[in-house]
Amino acid sequence: MEKLTVTELEGQSVELLPSRETLLLNFNINWASVMASNTSYAVNAATLLSSATSGAWQTISVHQR
Repeated sequence: MEKLTVTELEGQSVELLPSRETLLLNFNINWASVMASNTSYAVNAATLLSSATSGAWQTISVHQR
């Protein structure tokens, strides 16, 4: 990472973002659809001194308008 000099810092400019209402086109609608799924399975039935392995899957889907 390079250090900025005072001259370089003074050369920077800042611009304010528009308000949220402007970004939303004045509809005031902001919602998100979230779907999540967790799945896991393991089978170890009627056996002695054995081990079972489990696999797990996770899926998350987010859609925002």
